[in-house]
Amino acid sequence: MTGEKFTKIVNYQIDCCIKTLGFKESDYVPDPNDRMRHFKVAAAMLGTNPKQALCGMMAKHTASIYEMCRAGSAYPMAAWEEKITDNINYLLILRALLEDEKEERLHE
Repeated sequence: MTGEKFTKIVNYQIDCCIKTLGFKESDYVPDPNDRMRHFKVAAAMLGTNPKQALCGMMAKHTASIYEMCRAGSAYPMAAWEEKITDNINYLLILRALLEDEKEERLHE
């Protein structure tokens, strides 16, 4: 694969991630002032912290990708794209949660 083709793939994937995060914002964010609210609520429900709640959610996607890789059967590119996008987005959300925690510690 050429560097040019690789760059196109990466740029396309990043665009998919950005679109998904923006699209899902209205569906998944009841409070636009706290984009991390669902992870905080999930953490409270599970008796854990938002990072661990996110990791639990991400584990499902990671397991699904692992199974798809192991299956040996062909999956439509749309299925791969959705799983890869979601996994990348979980990591981006984790990064945001880390910043959120840092800000909260500063205000304590």
